[in-house]
Amino acid sequence: MKNTYKLTEGAILLAIFAVLLLITFYIPGLGLIVNLFLSLPFLFFGAKYDGKSTAVFTLAAVLLSMILGSLLAIPLALTYGTTGAVMGYMVREGKSKFAAYIAGALVFLLNLVVQYALSVILFKINIIDELMDAFRASTDQAIKLLEQMGQAPDEVLIKQFETMIDMMEVLMPSMFVMASFLIVFLLQLVSFPFLKRFGIKVPTWPPFRELNLPKSILWYYLITMIAALIIQPEKGTYLFWVISNLTFILQMLMVLQGLSLVFYVTHIKNYPKAVPIIVLVLTFLLPFVLYIVRILGIIDLGFDLRKRLGEKK
Repeated sequence: MKNTYKLTEGAILLAIFAVLLLITFYIPGLGLIVNLFLSLPFLFFGAKYDGKSTAVFTLAAVLLSMILGSLLAIPLALTYGTTGAVMGYMVREGKSKFAAYIAGALVFLLNLVVQYALSVILFKINIIDELMDAFRASTDQAIKLLEQMGQAPDEVLIKQFETMIDMMEVLMPSMFVMASFLIVFLLQLVSFPFLKRFGIKVPTWPPFRELNLPKSILWYYLITMIAALIIQPEKGTYLFWVISNLTFILQMLMVLQGLSLVFYVTHIKNYPKAVPIIVLVLTFLLPFVLYIVRILGIIDLGFDLRKRLGEKK
């Protein structure tokens, strides 16, 4: 009886996944939104049933995706399927929401890396190179358009664009990491309320103001910065690529710590809730605010700033 119910529920969830997949593929506008729900059937199934059953369910979904959307649908099904299945397993095991988030993000990232590598090795398609070429072509077209209109393009501005594109290419691994963590955060955001509604006990996030990164992150950041200053690797080298990406990711973590501190301070000082939201928005709009928040994060990690503020409360 139990197996029959499991099979029935699995079939229903596969049907839901099939509908979501079809919408994602064939209705572009709506598909961007529906795309966020693709992992929900796997998350739901993984949260209720054992790992072996979840693996079979995921495999069935991948085969179904191949029938519905050709070979192009397989990477999508694998990425969202394995991510949802892993997060579901973490929920079933009673792990924290943060643990489920990290596990899901790492699985999502692994899928991206493997699929990128396979596209380069098997199909000779380098998505990163094509994307960078598209950016450079757009810049060249804009310059030609200005010249045709009789306006001389600003050489300094052109140089800045070229530098920005080169840096984007260098930081592409970091972009993969950030995209994975952002997407999985959105997946959790839309999926977990559904699990809760259907009677599955799901963990909750602690308040953002309580986020406190390990102090070792600060040491990694300082070591990376010192290494960059001492070694000064040449552009285009592997060492430059590694240090640039490490620096970028660690800087983003410092910003995250700084924002957490802002939320903490506004909470203990009973400031309006709009204040930290405004700071959050300005952080990603104004560079000088970003620098200030990053410095706050460094100070908070290094000197337990929030602890001192809490004692003075």
